Formats: sequence, structure tokens, C-alpha cells
Amino acid sequence: MEKAEGQEWMNHFLRFIQVEKNHSMHTVTNYKRDLEHFYDYMKQHLTSSFAAVSYAHVRQYLTSLFEKKYARNTVARKLSSLRSFYKFLLREQLVTENPFSMTHTPKGSTRLPNFLYEAEVEQLFSAFEGEKPLDLRNKALLELLYASGLRVSECCQLSIKDIDFSIGTVFVTGKGNKERYVPVGSFACDALSMYLKSGRPKLLEKGKQQTDRLFLNYRGGPLSERSVRTILHQCMEKAALRNRIRPHDLRHTFATHLLNNGADLRVVQELLGHEHLSTTQVYTHVTKDRLRDVYLSHHPRAKG
Repeated sequence: MEKAEGQEWMNHFLRFIQVEKNHSMHTVTNYKRDLEHFYDYMKQHLTSSFAAVSYAHVRQYLTSLFEKKYARNTVARKLSSLRSFYKFLLREQLVTENPFSMTHTPKGSTRLPNFLYEAEVEQLFSAFEGEKPLDLRNKALLELLYASGLRVSECCQLSIKDIDFSIGTVFVTGKGNKERYVPVGSFACDALSMYLKSGRPKLLEKGKQQTDRLFLNYRGGPLSERSVRTILHQCMEKAALRNRIRPHDLRHTFATHLLNNGADLRVVQELLGHEHLSTTQVYTHVTKDRLRDVYLSHHPRAKG
């Protein structure tokens, strides 16, 4: 197989998952990265043809991944991508077998999600006192992320029309273009209202063209996911919080606080936009404070 043919097969598959399977660009990018990694390894060590790859070749590739200390979750994702790719090639009659169908997916490590305690959340938001456009934007951004549990990518894609202040909801387009409505609390609504009234118009004046995106950068253009990470890091420093957190940790915090305060797991699943309940179950851990309160309240010899 010539290089052009191998690239053509990969491009054909990527178009398939984007157009027919309706996967998000983030998912397509991950598939592309996994396929190209295997393709490069295959050409260097195994064979120049996807059709010639055997189960023995797959075992060699897996061995190389573990020798290079790849995380189990990463290996599992690569296997899943390649298994789907060969399933597609088999359907298109480009290969005669799927060498990845017999591989055992390594069990991923289970780590508790990182989150903020309620006192830390209060400390984080108490650091916002500024009235400048960027200050108003940052407060609205963090209030919304904590109030709704949105992914950063979902938050950056929001338009003004997606916010309904009359009933306190935000309309979200999530992974795979799946749509959902998420309630937004009064603190976030107040912060968003102030930002839209006094912050966003001034930022928009700096832009070269009009946009309906909700969150704007200092140049008046749409705010990027990378910028959100920078903003959060600056906010953590301003609030003098020791632990550095990622934007996704606010999503973890949202889910953890809901469940610790008695929310139903399936409701949290819907709010987060998870397809499978098992994805949401990672948040069923309990905080140290919650654990201590339950112990003191229920153990007969916990108190003197």
C-alpha cells in the first residue's frame, strides 16, 4: 500500500465519523491522532499496508506502548479508535479481518475527580470586585461554569440567544451535537446580566466584526478554550487558593456538590449531558466533610 492510499483510507474513515456518525471535531481530532500514531509506527516497524496488519503486529504495537509508559486509559482509547477504524475498513471490504477485534482493552485507572470544597468556591468568587469589562466577563464565566456544569467547549460556543433569563436556563449543544437545557441559578444570571449590560458591549467595540458569541476576548472576538484556562489560573491566584485547578474541575465541582446535597444521580446525568450513567457514577464519591458529618451523626460511639 502506498503512503497516499493509507492516508486516503484514514481520511475516508474520518469523514465517515464526522458526517455519518456526527462526532464532534474534538472526537474526530482524537481519532486522527490515534490513527496517525499507529500508521507511523506501522511503517517504521511492521508493514506498509493496513491490510497486512495481523494480530501479532497488534501485540507488538501494544508492547511498545507499555514500554513507553503510556497510561492505561490512553492505551484503551487508542485500541478503541483502531478497532473502530478496522471495523469500518472491513465494512468497506478494504481488509479481510479486524486484527484489533481480539485485543483485550486494559482496565483504566479510576481516580477521583478533582473538585473544590464549598468554602473554596466562596473564596474564589469573593475575589471578584472589579467593574472593568474583563472583570465582569470573568465573573460571569466562572459563575456559569459552576452553576451549570458545562464543558468549557460548550461554554465557548454559547450565543447570547442561548441564555433565557425569564426561566433561568441555558440552551447547550454538547458532544455529537446533542442538545439539552440546563438550569442556571440566580448568582450566575445576575453575573451574566451585568456582563451583557456593562461588559460585553465595550469588548465588542474592539472587535473587527460583529459576533453573537456570549463570551468575548479582550480584542472583541470569541473566547477560546485556551483563554478560559488562562483566566481560571489567574482567578485562582487572585483568590489565593493553593491548588491549581483546570476549567473541567468546575464541572467536577458542580456534580459533586449536587450529589453531596442529595440530588438524584440520573438528574445529574441529564444536566451533565452524559450518554451513560456509568460516566456520571464517578462523582458518587463523598467529600471528607460529608463523610465526617455522616459518621458523627450515625455512629453510636462517635461522640462522648
